[in-house]
Amino acid sequence: MHGRPDYQPPLDRWGVALRYLCAVVPMLFNGIVLAWLVFRDGDRLPQVLIDTTLGLTGLVLMGWRRRWPWQIALATALLTTVSSTATGPAYVAYVSLVTHRRWSRTIPIAAAYVVSLLVGGSLGGIDQATVVSSVTGLTILGGLTVFGLYLRGRRDLELSLRERARAAEREQRQRIDQARLAERVKIAQEMHDVLAHRISLLAMLAGGLAYRTDLGPEQTREAALAIQENAHQSLNELRTVLRTLRDDGAVEAPQPGLSHLEALFGEVRAAGQRVEVDDSIDGRESLPAHTGRHAYRIVQEALTNARKHAPGARVTAELGGRAGEGLRIRVTNPTRPGSAPGPGGRLGLVGLAERTRMAGGTFSHTIQDGRFILDVRLPWEAADRDPAGDSG
Repeated sequence: MHGRPDYQPPLDRWGVALRYLCAVVPMLFNGIVLAWLVFRDGDRLPQVLIDTTLGLTGLVLMGWRRRWPWQIALATALLTTVSSTATGPAYVAYVSLVTHRRWSRTIPIAAAYVVSLLVGGSLGGIDQATVVSSVTGLTILGGLTVFGLYLRGRRDLELSLRERARAAEREQRQRIDQARLAERVKIAQEMHDVLAHRISLLAMLAGGLAYRTDLGPEQTREAALAIQENAHQSLNELRTVLRTLRDDGAVEAPQPGLSHLEALFGEVRAAGQRVEVDDSIDGRESLPAHTGRHAYRIVQEALTNARKHAPGARVTAELGGRAGEGLRIRVTNPTRPGSAPGPGGRLGLVGLAERTRMAGGTFSHTIQDGRFILDVRLPWEAADRDPAGDSG
C-alpha cells in the first residue's frame, strides 16, 4: 500500500484543523499589512478587497487539494500572482502535492510558483524590497519542498509499521488456528483409537451370540450384559471426546496408562479375544505418565487391529524395557491367507505409526512365518507431543 505515490492517509479532525490553521496564519499576517496600507492610503481599498477575496477563494479551493492535488496547487499558485493573502492556502496545497512524490507534477507546479512569485513582485516595480521578497519566497518554497518530502517519508514509515503489525497479528492468528486444528485432528485420532476398540469388542460379542448355539441362558445373559456395558462405555467415551472438542482440548478426566493394561486385557478376554501377555517391564513405577499413556493406546489399537484382521486368533503381547533403555511393545498374531483389509483397513497402522512418531519412538510391522508382527519402541521419557491432551 505504501508503495502507491498517490496514497494519502485519512485525516482526523485535528489534522484538518492544523492544515487550515497553517493556511490562515499567513493570510492574517498579510491581511494586517493590507489593512495598514488602506489606513495609510484609502485609494488602495479596491485592491485590498480583490486581494482578500482571492485569498478566501484559495482557502475554499484548498478543501479539494487531496482529490485534485496538482490542479488545486496550480490554481492557488496562480492566485498568488495578484493576491498576497492566497499564499497561505498555496503553501498548504503545494506541501500536499509534494507528499505524493510525483516529480513529473511537482516540478512544473514549483516552476509555476516561481513565475507567479516573480511576476507578482514585478507588478509594482523592481526595487530592493522586491528582490528581498523574491529571495524569501524562493527560500520558503525550497523549505516547503523538503518539509513535504519529510512528511511523506514519515507517513510511509508509519504505514509500514502498521502493515507489519497487522501481518504479525494475522500470522499469530494463523498459528493459533493451525495449532487448534492440529489439536482437533489429534483428538479425532484419539477418538478413532478408543471407539474402534469398543466397537470391535461389541462386534465380537454380538458375533458370539449370533453363531453360538451352545450357550445357556446364563451365558447368553452375561454376553448381553457385556454388550450393554461396552455400548455404555462407548457412549461415555464419545461424549468425553466431543466435550473436549467443544472445550478446545481441555482435559476433564484422568487418562489410562500402563497400570490400566491389565484391565484392558481382562476386558478383551471377557469379550472372547484370546490374549497371552509377557510383561517384563522393570521399574514401571518410574515410567512417566505420558509414556505409559502412549503405551496403553498402542496396545489397545494393536488388539483392535488383531480382532479386525484375525478374529478368533491367539494374540501375543510382549512388554519390556527399563529406564535408560526405553520401552518395547511387540504384538503378534497369525495372519489369514487371502484376507483383504475391511473398511478403514491399514488406517489403524497409520494411526499407530503417527502416535509412535509423536512420542519420539520407532514403529515397524512385518509378516514372518505366517504371523503379523508389530514392533514399537518408545523412549522412556516420551517426547512432549501428546495427542489432543490425551482426550481418551
